[in-house]
Amino acid sequence: MSNSLDLVTEAKITSLKLAHNANASHIGGAFSIADVLSVLYCDVLNYNVSEPQWKERDRLFYSKGHACTILYSILNKCGFISDKMLDTFSKNGSYLTTHVNSKVPGIELSTGSLGHAMGVACGVALAGKLRKESWKTFCIVSDGELDEGSNWEAIMFAAHKELSNLTLIVDYNKIQSFGTVKEVMNLDPLMDKFKAFNFYILDIDGHDHNAILDALKDNRNGSMPKVIIANTIKGKGVDYMEHQLAWHYKSPDAEQLNNALSQLNSK
Repeated sequence: MSNSLDLVTEAKITSLKLAHNANASHIGGAFSIADVLSVLYCDVLNYNVSEPQWKERDRLFYSKGHACTILYSILNKCGFISDKMLDTFSKNGSYLTTHVNSKVPGIELSTGSLGHAMGVACGVALAGKLRKESWKTFCIVSDGELDEGSNWEAIMFAAHKELSNLTLIVDYNKIQSFGTVKEVMNLDPLMDKFKAFNFYILDIDGHDHNAILDALKDNRNGSMPKVIIANTIKGKGVDYMEHQLAWHYKSPDAEQLNNALSQLNSK
């Protein structure tokens, strides 16, 4: 497998092509979480490509399922999804739907209806704790998704049950579907909120692979669940996409695709 820096570039290129070919959305949010996913799959998660339901695997719940293209691309690079299957993205009858689908090898839960995966992740983490399993549970949520009260119920539950085997990762790109997070439903001070909910908190640059890896491997949380607030940039890596709300929805046309590919290939 590639190292995480190579993987993120390869996955972004594939993700761009998927979005362009299918006229699909959410490329901005796909790019904001790409670095975190690359580090997870290269250096952290314990998994078995030949046996996706391997009992000893770490569980990753990808709650921001609308940003599917980057996860599908990484699963392809890791060997879960064949090139032939990837080519069916968004086509009638394909399991590669435009929100992640649990019928795809390597996907734990169909998501995209926001606010649900954290609750499932808590249940799975609790089961692992009660059974004294060694595997860990991870959940990735978007920042706008934290508008959903169900997430805060799950966060409170995780702390109460002392789910130290659970890591929540917030993709804090600060732009959601109808504007900036600050304008729509201000989350600040986010660290203080998690502190009040009794989480062990790490606040990092979500594009710095060393910082991401250090945070994921930090085991100083004791009996507390861990949250990594990954400060990210929507559309990271393509200048005309960065910090732009439009790329929550737009698909790159042929000229934009070539421009973006040129930028990514030069990195």
